[in-house]
Amino acid sequence: MTRMSSTTTTAWSIAPEPHDSPAAVALWRAYYTEVSDRWYLLHEGRRTDPDELEREVAADSGDYLAPPGGLLLVARYGGEPLGTAGVRMLDPVTAELKRVFLHERARGRGGAALLVTAAEDAARGLGAERMVLDTRNDLVEARALYTRLGYEETEPHNQQLYAEHWFHKDLFRNDL
Repeated sequence: MTRMSSTTTTAWSIAPEPHDSPAAVALWRAYYTEVSDRWYLLHEGRRTDPDELEREVAADSGDYLAPPGGLLLVARYGGEPLGTAGVRMLDPVTAELKRVFLHERARGRGGAALLVTAAEDAARGLGAERMVLDTRNDLVEARALYTRLGYEETEPHNQQLYAEHWFHKDLFRNDL
């Protein structure tokens, strides 16, 4: 079993947490609400239908973010849970970055980069040598973050319905 230590900065702390903890579930709902509303507002001029939101949030339990093949990190700022980043192993050397999210009120404080870096460290701890992810056209801030952190756009690695951009990064081990 890989042991993950927590990462702490002046006001941020990042640590593994069960994907079904109350904080993780609330953050998943906030994440899904934001990205779904953003898509619907852009494409249909409306917010997500509440019934659809409930169905979609419930349909993705996040079980794939549970050990031994995955984990979820929760970022807290001043003790308040405000962000997540998940890792799931796709094969023995490839991890997928999932559910990278930071509440809007916490953005601009360096938390997103800390979350992604902590997820990369966690993926290395699970044996990953490479990280992949997908995102959408309208999530321009996410694409800029991934590029700034050394991710390169690549060919599709999945057929996800809303995926429009795919990225990868080699995870060079710090201990070599």
